Amino acid sequence: MTTIEPGEPDLTRRIAAMDPEQLPVADHELHGWRHFAGLYAAEHVAATEFVIGATFVAMGAGVRDVLVGLLIGNALAVASYWLITTPIAVQARLSLFTYLHKIAGDSMARIYNVATMLVFGTIAAAMITVSATAVRVLFAIPAQTQAYPTSLAFVGVCIAVGAIVVLVAAYGFGVLADFATTCAPWLMVMFTVGGMVLIPALAESLTGYTTLSGFSDFVDIAGASVWTGVTAAGQPGVGVLEVAGYAWAANTFSHFGLIDMAYLRYAKKTSYGLATSTGMLFGHYVAWISAGLMGAATAAITVQSIAVLDPGEVAYYALGATGFVIVIVAGWTTANANLYRAGLAAQAVMPRLSRSRVTLVVGIVVVIVSCFPVVFRNYLPLVTWSGLLLVPVGGIVFAEHHVLPRLGMTRFWASYQGPRHNVPALGTWALAIVFAVGLNLLGVIPYVFLFLPTWALAIVVYTLWARARGAGRDYREQEAAERDFTDAVRDYQAEQARARGYVGQPRDRSALTIAIRTIWVLALVIPAILGWRVLFDSPELYTYFVNRELFYDVTIWCTVVYFVFAWWDLRRGIALRRRHERTQRLEQAERRVSY
Repeated sequence: MTTIEPGEPDLTRRIAAMDPEQLPVADHELHGWRHFAGLYAAEHVAATEFVIGATFVAMGAGVRDVLVGLLIGNALAVASYWLITTPIAVQARLSLFTYLHKIAGDSMARIYNVATMLVFGTIAAAMITVSATAVRVLFAIPAQTQAYPTSLAFVGVCIAVGAIVVLVAAYGFGVLADFATTCAPWLMVMFTVGGMVLIPALAESLTGYTTLSGFSDFVDIAGASVWTGVTAAGQPGVGVLEVAGYAWAANTFSHFGLIDMAYLRYAKKTSYGLATSTGMLFGHYVAWISAGLMGAATAAITVQSIAVLDPGEVAYYALGATGFVIVIVAGWTTANANLYRAGLAAQAVMPRLSRSRVTLVVGIVVVIVSCFPVVFRNYLPLVTWSGLLLVPVGGIVFAEHHVLPRLGMTRFWASYQGPRHNVPALGTWALAIVFAVGLNLLGVIPYVFLFLPTWALAIVVYTLWARARGAGRDYREQEAAERDFTDAVRDYQAEQARARGYVGQPRDRSALTIAIRTIWVLALVIPAILGWRVLFDSPELYTYFVNRELFYDVTIWCTVVYFVFAWWDLRRGIALRRRHERTQRLEQAERRVSY
């Protein structure tokens, strides 16, 4: 944090020299709700859905437990983004990393960055493994059913796939990040139709008929063959509360843990936190359910346990050749995003190294970890425990932002006391983690709900400890300097926007662009129609196989068309933005000359 001294001259010069990440987001950089709807759809419809969807089947959840529990849990997740993360992000306009540094200083921020580096690095490793499972099927490499690799060829595939991920994350992440958002509509369609295509096969194996008379038939078939309520060992499975807890806890590091302040600080309104429902609805409801259906059907077809199937096999049986594409693309884009985050966190720990170089170093470790299938097979518990590690920090920031001012104490009190450690923050984090581990060992509540008492404890302990260490003292002079600095930042940003002639991003309404978008939309609509036809117009097994093969054959070509034209559309959009920026710079130069 940059300490502001009262009466310091030339704030504008100091602000201009600061890293933009240290400053609040400018008003002209804010986005509308559509941006966040697309962002969260792209982020949460990913290769992980194959893993998590199959996990609920292996855990023996019942069909009603899944349908209702996922709805409840994901609704609670959306509410958490809306009511916890977004208000702090919109009011502070800072990422969690910057805000935490203002609260707790260097030591806490450095430890936190190490923790986030480990979390996102492990997630990236799991996604590389997921992509490698698709390549494994293409080269007939044996399935990796053990915690460790049993094939040197599989290790080679992980290294090859991982090398691409690491290089892109280190040097070419910008374009890929845009393309990942472009992939979101295609991923949503493919996950949905993948489950639809295999439902008639499940129905025929149980009833002798390939058609469903209504939703009740779907519930009966899914309950008998997919979510049966018992595990493979015949033990009772998880219930509706546990399913809801898993869905809620899957993103605790993002909402309760406040990681997604990085995204939501750009929201114009707090209500835009509700836009996260696109990711929760399509990624963590429709895609999880569809992935469970695909996994169960594949297990029946291949006469294997769903616990040993990998995403490559599941996607192939559901979508044919397109299945390879969906696993590789979804795993690749998700791995790149998380490795990029891990690289940013690592660079904060090792600031003397460039982000690219640090990302390469972290990436080498990530690729080694990706060779071990145990990581992706335990993905759901992994993200749950990762969230538990980071949630106490969210509680500390929540207390600093909301609770301390309401109790007459001062935000950023520790920094106002001088360059020292925020002992209450560090101590609260450690105490909260010990508390969570203790609750888990005692078996007081299911571990998926441990984040709730842990978060609450962090708020209470930090508030009391902060008061004891001086948060309630008089810091009016420092607060006035902080307000002066904030006002100066706003004035500087407004002046920069005026100087650049900022008028917002241009929209491309040319005939060629409309034609390009029409083609890639049709490339999505056609597989959806064919998938619907497989499900609802297959009166007997022969017709089902004919419809399914047509779906497989056409969908792979629609996929090629989609990516060609979506990429073309993306490149045209980038070129338009660059032309717009050049025009703005020329107009700015002309205004200076005329002045």
